[in-house]
Amino acid sequence: MKVIVPPERSRVERAAWRHLPARCGIKGSKVVCSCSMTQTPAHAQSTNSVLMIRPGRFYPNPETAADNAFQSDTDRGSDALTLVARKEFDAAVQRLRAAGVNAHVFEDTAEPEKPDAVFPNNWISTHHDGRVALFPMYSALRRRERRQDIVEELRKHYRVAEVIDYSAFEDEGCYLEGTGSLVFDHLNKFAYVSLSNRSNPKVIRRFADDFSYEPVIFTSIGSNGQSLYHTNVMMCIGTAFAMVGLDMIPNKAERQQVRSRLEKTGKEIVELSADQIANFAGNAIELQNKTGDKLLVLSSRAGGALTEDQRERLSRYARLVPLELPTIELGGGSARCMTATIHLPPPS
Repeated sequence: MKVIVPPERSRVERAAWRHLPARCGIKGSKVVCSCSMTQTPAHAQSTNSVLMIRPGRFYPNPETAADNAFQSDTDRGSDALTLVARKEFDAAVQRLRAAGVNAHVFEDTAEPEKPDAVFPNNWISTHHDGRVALFPMYSALRRRERRQDIVEELRKHYRVAEVIDYSAFEDEGCYLEGTGSLVFDHLNKFAYVSLSNRSNPKVIRRFADDFSYEPVIFTSIGSNGQSLYHTNVMMCIGTAFAMVGLDMIPNKAERQQVRSRLEKTGKEIVELSADQIANFAGNAIELQNKTGDKLLVLSSRAGGALTEDQRERLSRYARLVPLELPTIELGGGSARCMTATIHLPPPS
């Protein structure tokens, strides 16, 4: 293998980012293998396969408590939390597999300790053309989650043509936490991003140029007056619908931009309230079963927060699959965070 540093992309550098803070200038490194790579013109929004990590140690991460308002304090010790989290995880995997989802389950490694390992979507994303992206993480504890052995295991089942590693941005204090930060519209090649200290403009810019996504940038604010830490807690995009907390975008122009982009791409917008988002209603993911039927995977808490009208509207597009995750949600993430979707092509 050889390491390639991609050149600067003038098209993206000239884009309208002047109003955003920019501190980092590191280029994402690419690790390239000898596999062939093809790009298809159109891609499915959802997939049948997901990557999931069974927690080895679980507790709310103290390094992320300050900016993750979805985390909860608990009096239970880490041993008790881990035991219950594993049971919830196992039941969730069983439920997904029963619904027809292909769940690739990996055991978390005992050392080093990684309290958020159950949320792999923040450090890895996979793409239809065979590329894999590895992302820079805000919490030092979370940087331990990136595992080369998992990438190598994916190679056994899928065609992995290229791995692009953006983790060097961490040295400059710049982060982009995977599909927590980026909510993709794969069909139309848009990446929706709510800015926060975990979603840095320079890394967004580099990723968007490398993977040919057009970024849709905005800021969403929680009830505590702080930026929401991840986009995927307030937004879920399916093939024909979008669940989104538009009222949490205070800037009228940005709010209208998001609404207009969703409408122009044919998404039925299901607006979520701040209270519904606080109950993880936005942290959902559209998947498919083995016959291509659409599934909307979310937690039971999230499903219970939806109105009857919202459930009815969503059910026109996908069958709701609720998962019982009350302990795992103490960590500040829910069903979407637990599932790193696999969009890789089959082996050649």
